[in-house]
Amino acid sequence: MKQGIAKNMIEETRVARDAFSTMLGAFSSDLWSYCTYIAGSPWDGEDLYQETLLKAFGMLPERWSDVTDQKSYLFRMATNAWFDQCRKRKHGVGILLEDDISDVPPMDRLELEEALMRVHTSLTPKQAAAFLLVDVFRFSADEAAGIVHTTRGGIYAALQRARQNLKENRSGEVKPVMTMVNETQQTVDIYLEAFNTGNLDKLLSLFSSTAHNEAFLGFQEYSKAEMKKGSMRFGLPGHTAKRITLWGRHVIVVITDEGELHDIQVQEVENHQIVVHESYFFRKEFMFAAGEELGVAVQLNKPPVDWRS
Repeated sequence: MKQGIAKNMIEETRVARDAFSTMLGAFSSDLWSYCTYIAGSPWDGEDLYQETLLKAFGMLPERWSDVTDQKSYLFRMATNAWFDQCRKRKHGVGILLEDDISDVPPMDRLELEEALMRVHTSLTPKQAAAFLLVDVFRFSADEAAGIVHTTRGGIYAALQRARQNLKENRSGEVKPVMTMVNETQQTVDIYLEAFNTGNLDKLLSLFSSTAHNEAFLGFQEYSKAEMKKGSMRFGLPGHTAKRITLWGRHVIVVITDEGELHDIQVQEVENHQIVVHESYFFRKEFMFAAGEELGVAVQLNKPPVDWRS
């Protein structure tokens, strides 16, 4: 019986893989080039490309709705995978601060071809991604902001800085800008106040229009509009949120009136807006380990999740 189930799963997965390959076909060449430019070599680019396909295919079930912009979805997966690799190697990805800087025109074809050889060494990972997405692969500023996890103003400023660096042939490591701790704390404090008072409009006003909202192994949303129609359509849960340190990382924990652990959240803030919001609501093993670490019972029945069995 179990062998029959496994065989059916394999056959169904192959059908899904073939459909995914058809979707990929129109974008595979550009996606591979993007991976190669941002990773710095064909070898590293190929590894990133393969990881991107695995993640893009595996995360499709977590979408609330159809992937209407397939190109953005694939480039988002590649960018996320590259940032994850940078963080694992203890390399910062940088942040893209909004700033009033002089306009630098796009490069002509010859300048661009020469600059592509220096993208990996002359720019921070976020700057490189912004430059490649807009100047090379022709995404809009809004689309690039969603992919890179920043704001539209952050993209515009990053483009000018990147173009200037590349035009002047600046080389060597560009140290990423450290996250502005006070800015993040202020934004999170406002988030906590809005959450705890049930003020959904105020809470949503803190998110960028292209914010990435993800509940691991549950769902992914790629804009504030998707959040309003998806995870936030029924309002806030009515629990209490507070900021703590868990295993050396600053997080938000959500506690029920009964004192049970309901959720754990992590956020990224740029330019006073939440650009990434991550939740461990669906992660049973992680939640139980956290509950044990904190000495707090985990909420077992929290629709659509029921861990009582």
